[in-house]
Amino acid sequence: MSAPRSVATALRRTRLSSRCRFAPQTLIAPISVNAARSFSITANNRADASRKIKLTAASYPQLKRNPNFAEVTKEHVQYFKELLGTDSALIDGVNSDATDDLAAFNSDWMRKYGGQTRLVLKPQTTEEVSKILKYCNENRLAVVPQGGNTGLVGGSVPVFDEIVINTARLNKIRSFDEESGVLVADAGVILEVADAHVGEKGYLFPLDLGAKGSCHIGGNVATNAGGLRLLRYGSLHGNVLGLEAVLPDGTIIDSLSTLRKNNTGYDFKQLFIGAEGTIGIVTGVSILCPTRAKAVNVAYFGLESFDQVRKAFREAKGQLSEILSAFELMDGRSQALVKESTGNKPPLEGEYPFYCLIETSGSNAEHDTAKLETFLEHVLGEGIVADGVLAQDETQIQSLWRWREGITESLSHLGGTYKYDVSIPLPELYQLVEDTNTRLTEKGLVGDDDSFPVRAVVGYGHMGDSNLHLNVAVRQYTKEVEQAIEPWVYEWIAKRNGSISAEHGLGVAKKEFIGYSQNETNIKLMKQLKNLYDPKMSHTALITGATGLLGREVTKSFKQAGWLTVGQGFNRAAPPTILKANLEDPADVKRILDEA
Repeated sequence: MSAPRSVATALRRTRLSSRCRFAPQTLIAPISVNAARSFSITANNRADASRKIKLTAASYPQLKRNPNFAEVTKEHVQYFKELLGTDSALIDGVNSDATDDLAAFNSDWMRKYGGQTRLVLKPQTTEEVSKILKYCNENRLAVVPQGGNTGLVGGSVPVFDEIVINTARLNKIRSFDEESGVLVADAGVILEVADAHVGEKGYLFPLDLGAKGSCHIGGNVATNAGGLRLLRYGSLHGNVLGLEAVLPDGTIIDSLSTLRKNNTGYDFKQLFIGAEGTIGIVTGVSILCPTRAKAVNVAYFGLESFDQVRKAFREAKGQLSEILSAFELMDGRSQALVKESTGNKPPLEGEYPFYCLIETSGSNAEHDTAKLETFLEHVLGEGIVADGVLAQDETQIQSLWRWREGITESLSHLGGTYKYDVSIPLPELYQLVEDTNTRLTEKGLVGDDDSFPVRAVVGYGHMGDSNLHLNVAVRQYTKEVEQAIEPWVYEWIAKRNGSISAEHGLGVAKKEFIGYSQNETNIKLMKQLKNLYDPKMSHTALITGATGLLGREVTKSFKQAGWLTVGQGFNRAAPPTILKANLEDPADVKRILDEA
């Protein structure tokens, strides 16, 4: 079904109450549901990756271990062994060589960040987390919380010898109310497990990610993950009803409300959503789950320009409105990579500069199909969409989704990837990809043979929330490429009042650049909140880029922007405080340090 008119004719002549029946099945290569909708990061994969990557401390030489923090001793390990009570809850590299076992926790799935931890703790209860943090706080031991380790910015990977507090054993579903749709679960529950649990009762988890087979819901909350369903169900700021967390001194905050309304003071949970663990570790979450749609349709289109993509999105919002649940953008290069890596036949016969995947979900199949038919007739008839296919059944729905969610895995086959998860006003969303490709090409960095460090510049993302995933695929990570991209990419975004982080937070990669998205007043408020929740740690910092407990000093200044970074805290993913200062005036610098 390659001709637009033939699709429109078929739509006008065929009225079906079941799911979409218009795409020839041979055009969509069937693959398994699990492979289509998730990717997993196994311990072995991470261990293999860690042997190939450079230590984060070497990649970011401006990060220095804070000498005020102690090294882990055998006595410390003994305390944790007695607390946790089982050998499986702890990986001890202090008393013996555990390099291979620790490797999975010392690296990320992108092979970009490498840590040096010698101790991993796996608490099973909130009380154990509380005792761990209290002990670490009293003994000046640095820590880093770690969930599924699926992030992009190194926020869950140790830099030095921080103790890793892994949440994998915090994995219990505490309750689910079938009337209200409220799920209460431990922070270490895997997203896919949570979705399957509520799915048995006719509900769905209001978050969908490609990493759903590995990521933990506590990590999703800590980074305020957006994902594929945000267009329909909104962000976690609206769906999380309550949470349980542990502060750096071991204090447990129990705010696991299951009510949508509680107007009795400050809404503390909002401080933890998106805070990346900087003021405490989330151990439990209560979240509102919507009912699972009875009718789901998925369409996949080819378009000739980004202007056509924008027109299609406007039409989809206007005509599909209440049933529109996803509108995903993929450029031609991203789809070519999926084809190359999988060997699957593309859904469309022709090649196009842009592709879109639309999902609708509702309760009435006949109603939804009729609305989708009307929409398709319009965009095809007006020449907005060049060609398209519709999934006929669940297998084809998953197969079409694979062309979107398979991009990350396909990029991994090329080597390393510089990933930028950003928010940009919709009219210029894809312009960043084009400008990045032009910049790197003009610098002689892009090419097909091994003499060029950059293989490809790829863009895809969520049209519904103006979220672009810019990917620069490289043969290896090099300073030459990184310096060509940063801070230029953040300056580009700042000029358009965008955000340098849409979903994954700041972590190690972006914390120095927070000044491109937050003003001085906001950052000062962040510092005050940090000091309130973590007062002991605030006294340890001078010029640092992150946390007290993580013990990392950063002395790099932003001379090009006139910014000086000052920060402190408990989790080293913490954003630095950035204050305006005359960096050439010693008295001005001293004033900033005194204020810190």
